[in-house]
Amino acid sequence: MKLKSTLLFAASALLFAACQKNDPTASPGVTKTDSSPSPALSAILDASVTGDAVPIHILRETAQPGDTVTVRGRVMGNASPFVEGRAAFIIGDPEVLTACSDNEGDECETPWDNCCDTPEDKKRGTATVQIVGADGRVLKEGVEGVGGVGKLVTLTVSGTVAEGSSPELLVIDARAIDVVR
Repeated sequence: MKLKSTLLFAASALLFAACQKNDPTASPGVTKTDSSPSPALSAILDASVTGDAVPIHILRETAQPGDTVTVRGRVMGNASPFVEGRAAFIIGDPEVLTACSDNEGDECETPWDNCCDTPEDKKRGTATVQIVGADGRVLKEGVEGVGGVGKLVTLTVSGTVAEGSSPELLVIDARAIDVVR
């Protein structure tokens, strides 16, 4: 439970971080990982997504811990949407948020941070996705670059609303992740 509380705190801190400039050599999309994913992470990326995707901003209003849900979103919403060393990341609702690179003439070096969107829209239009092991703890491995998951990539995620989630902070324990091609 303490780890989930810590992750919820870290996710909320990521969510409200100000627009920052990152390494100018970083590029949007998928980056290569240094090691193979664990069987637990591979299983989530190989599993089939079920159900119709509900927009994040609508799901936030009704979701309760324990609900089975499916959402679609882009990996965005913060300058660092991936939690380093953990299988957790932020997805943004394309009905609410616009990546800076989708704005004509925008030269933002970190278009996934949505610095052109208001903090209120970021809060309303984001969810944290985490991949937990059999012990209920978030896997201790990064997910960026695994199976096509990367910044600004569109994903469909099926899972369960995590314990401690609320309309202010939606956290989904993923059971299946599909990279939309």
